[in-house]
Amino acid sequence: MSEQESAVLLRRREGGVTEVVLNRPDKRNAFDDVIIQQLIHTLTDVNADSQTKVVILRSEGKHFSAGADLGWMRRMAENTHQENLDDSRELARLMSVLNHLSKPVIGLVQGAAFGGAVGLAACCDIVIATEKSSFCLSEVKLGLIPAVISPYVVRAIGERQARRYFISAEVFTAKQAQEYGLVHIVCDDVEAMEQRCNEMLQQLAINGPEAMKAAKDLVFAVSHKPIDETVIDDTAHRIADIRVGVEGQEGLSAFLNKRKANWVPEE
Repeated sequence: MSEQESAVLLRRREGGVTEVVLNRPDKRNAFDDVIIQQLIHTLTDVNADSQTKVVILRSEGKHFSAGADLGWMRRMAENTHQENLDDSRELARLMSVLNHLSKPVIGLVQGAAFGGAVGLAACCDIVIATEKSSFCLSEVKLGLIPAVISPYVVRAIGERQARRYFISAEVFTAKQAQEYGLVHIVCDDVEAMEQRCNEMLQQLAINGPEAMKAAKDLVFAVSHKPIDETVIDDTAHRIADIRVGVEGQEGLSAFLNKRKANWVPEE
């Protein structure tokens, strides 16, 4: 197996948890066009896997990801405009696939998350980092811009912070990333991050899988939209549909009869 073939690993855990792992620690988990394709295919397969209930996006080694691989950037600089456009569209597709994955996605960030890696974090539903994690939208240092990741990063940290960090390329800390909304939980170290991830997995395990998917869709449906009759009617239909669905009926029955729903794992 070549280095690139082993750059994205798939690990199955108990309870329907699947890990998608960047595995280039010697390269600080930088990614290129081949690895982007591997991530797209891996995430697409995981999304279609009925046994997977929760996805963890993580990396091996000291750093989450340094962003774009230097060799890849060198090749892109020598390519035509059309080749660069095609290449950029694939990175955009990766971000879209990750952002719209139907399963809950937990991102674990240790060390550096630079450039496109900030986009990966912004596309996760729950991000847990360590105190020593650092973030940087470093593209302008190279005379570039964080273009295809920008919709997700701006939604995560807001326009005001994006204007600063897109332009300045300053490094910001995990605590700052938490204040801005990119990171949800900051832990003392990697061991504490693992423990907090396991606690989150236990929390998600008691929730209805279809309800979590529908809840994620709900956020996309109402975000940045005026609260008009269309949105009001859509949300009314969504709750009515799920109440009469199989999982909704089971959840309500379990609650009313003071028992565990059938999706809750045995202790």
